[in-house]
Amino acid sequence: MNLTFFNQFTSPQIMGVPLIMLALLAPSAMFQTQNNRWLTNRLSLLQLWMINLFTKQLMSPISKTGYQWSIILTSLMIMLLMINLLGLLPYTFTPTTQLSMNMGLAIPMWLATVLTGLRNQPTASLGHLLPEGTPNLLTPILIIIETISLFIRPLALGVRLTANLTAGHLLIQLTSTATFTLLPTMPTLSMLTMVVLLLLSILELAVAMIQAYVFVLLLSLYLQENT
Repeated sequence: MNLTFFNQFTSPQIMGVPLIMLALLAPSAMFQTQNNRWLTNRLSLLQLWMINLFTKQLMSPISKTGYQWSIILTSLMIMLLMINLLGLLPYTFTPTTQLSMNMGLAIPMWLATVLTGLRNQPTASLGHLLPEGTPNLLTPILIIIETISLFIRPLALGVRLTANLTAGHLLIQLTSTATFTLLPTMPTLSMLTMVVLLLLSILELAVAMIQAYVFVLLLSLYLQENT
């Protein structure tokens, strides 16, 4: 039974070829391409409004030197959001439930923010490792603690996204299994379980959007410290 529940997190294959790349490219089909029309439709206007709103909110606390990251962070946010939402559809695969993929996104982006700070303002970036006014006796200990917390950041980014999405998918599958199992014997309890399943599905929609936003928001905070 446990093996069946966790089979949903394995990458599907056709003739031994993993389909995870197809799942990663699927969100790009949700956005319209540029055209030569003077007037755009409501969907493209809504997409443009949401992207502009998110970009302004994300870049507002960052200095002008960090504005060049806006395209990268916005594209990452859109990709994670669409992957998380498409993964909630039946008979689909969610790549962001794989820790390897999330770490593959978190480590290079975190490392890029750190290297940006070391290149542009090395003194200020290294100054984050030692808070101002620290006693001399505590200086070596605090430097070690801050260094460890710095290197834990990408691990926390990847594990947070993986754990939240995995837990939500497991809860939905367990509740749906209980709903179908109780239907022949206890239909009333099965209906109550179906209501719980509906509420969990709505909650998982919110979690999918929030986790994509939190992932990019934390990256922007790391960038703010280094610009």
